[in-house]
Amino acid sequence: MAGERKAQVERKTRETRVKVYLNLDRPERLEIKMERKFFRHMLESLAFHGGFGLKVEAEEYEPPDDHHLVEDVALTLGEALHKALAGKTGIARFGWAAAPMDDALILASLDLSGRPYFKSNLTFSHFKLGDLSAEMVNHFFHSLTSSGRFTLHLVALRGSNDHHKAEAAFKAVGLALAQAVRRVGGGTPSLKGVL
Repeated sequence: MAGERKAQVERKTRETRVKVYLNLDRPERLEIKMERKFFRHMLESLAFHGGFGLKVEAEEYEPPDDHHLVEDVALTLGEALHKALAGKTGIARFGWAAAPMDDALILASLDLSGRPYFKSNLTFSHFKLGDLSAEMVNHFFHSLTSSGRFTLHLVALRGSNDHHKAEAAFKAVGLALAQAVRRVGGGTPSLKGVL
């Protein structure tokens, strides 16, 4: 397809090595290569419901915990999103979705404004979600909005099961991103003429 919006970004630190390929216009086969299974499942949910092609290779060196891996994947994915959107000409800009998963109902509302901001009332009862620290769910989205340069509000409307709340959040963000990046015509979606 002509004019596909895609980007590849690599990030190397003393703690991690992360490589992300993102295609906003073609839902190619998802390929997430990393040790942490629950986090991998969350990334797959986000990309699948966003309708994106996503390939992630992530490696962590002697990790004390999962902080550096999750943060660096989020920063790299956010940078790929920012690059894939280039000048943001002709996009819808705003996106929102309320994703239910059994007992959980999570609302995601975002603005690809160029201004990073994240707010969430999402909380968890347990320390771990599989092999992912529960606190890293919000930190992932915080890091994603920081490098992706967009505003995201996550609102937990209800939910008691931690797994369901986390997965509904990733699905909701995927759905909201799909709405925000869709092509709606020419021009920059801002009265200021710039994002």
